[in-house]
Amino acid sequence: MIRTFALAGGLALLAACTQTQIDEKPEDLGDFKLRINHVVADKAVKGPVSRDATPEAWKAALTNAIEARLGRYEGRQEYDIGVYLGAYMLAPPGVPVIYNPKSIAIVDVYVYDVGRKKMLAREHRIQVLEDTTGESALVGSGHSRTMEQQIAGLSLKVADAIEEWLAEEHQKDGWFDARPDAVPTTETENPTGS
Repeated sequence: MIRTFALAGGLALLAACTQTQIDEKPEDLGDFKLRINHVVADKAVKGPVSRDATPEAWKAALTNAIEARLGRYEGRQEYDIGVYLGAYMLAPPGVPVIYNPKSIAIVDVYVYDVGRKKMLAREHRIQVLEDTTGESALVGSGHSRTMEQQIAGLSLKVADAIEEWLAEEHQKDGWFDARPDAVPTTETENPTGS
C-alpha cells in the first residue's frame, strides 16, 4: 500500500490545474441505467499524515457523486455499480511552496449487468488526485480546503473517472449496447387495461 501512495504522490506532480465539474457533458453509455449504487468505505486505509475522516463521510460523498453522474442516464438496461474505498490521504496543512501534499483516493469498482446476471468487472482499480486550484497550488489544499471539501472533491473525481471508464468499455467492448430483449425500466402496466 505504501508503494501505491508513493506512485500516486508522484502522479500528483503531473496533475493538471483543471476543475472537475458536477454537470459535465454526459458520456456515451449506450442503454445504461443505474439500478444500485453501493459504496463501502469502512475498511479504508488512511495514508500517512492524512487528516481523519469517518467511513460515513466517505460513503455519503461517494454515493452522492456517483448518483449525480451515473443516475442521469435513462437507458433501458439496468446495471449495479459497487465502489470499495481502499485507501485515501487527505492533505493536512503543509508548509507553503516547500511541502504541499495532495489528497488522494483509491477505489475498486465492480459492475454487474442485471439483465444478463453477469459481472462485467471486479476490482477495477481507480486512483484519483484532487483538483489543483491557484490557491491550493501554492499553499496546499490542507490550508485552502476543509476535510469535507477534500472528500467531496475526491468523490466527484472518482465518479468522473468511473463514468469515463464505463464509456471506454462501452466503446471498446460493447458494454451497454442495446439488446433487443431489453424491457424499458420505466414502463409500467396500465391498471385500467386501456
